[in-house]
Amino acid sequence: MRYVLDASVAVAWELNESTSAKALALRELAELGVHELLAPDIFPVECAHALTRAERRGLLSTGQAGIILAHILYIDMQFSPSISLIARATEISSRMKLGVYDCLYVVLAMDEQSPLVTSDQKLIIKFPDIAINIMAL
Repeated sequence: MRYVLDASVAVAWELNESTSAKALALRELAELGVHELLAPDIFPVECAHALTRAERRGLLSTGQAGIILAHILYIDMQFSPSISLIARATEISSRMKLGVYDCLYVVLAMDEQSPLVTSDQKLIIKFPDIAINIMAL
């Protein structure tokens, strides 16, 4: 199965969150080749942002973000150029009152006709035909 992977799920691989067990199970299946993971090319930046924020909040020690980011990016993923998604993402962002970054994932999921796996409740509520809660896998 092909999935568009939200950065929130990848960060849960590394932080102790309520979604971590499900997120890790998805990662294992992707590593075994059962699933193919896709994301817009902003994915590494979003992961880095979340991890450095976790450092500032004291959830990680200073300097751990880079090490953890390398572990996240070690998994084989296909990255799509955000430039090809940005026009539609901007339109959806304006119409749905969501962040453009989130809408890049939505557009990619639409284009690839693949579910968007996320823990972002706003996306799950606003796009029930596209977004799947990681806990539902």
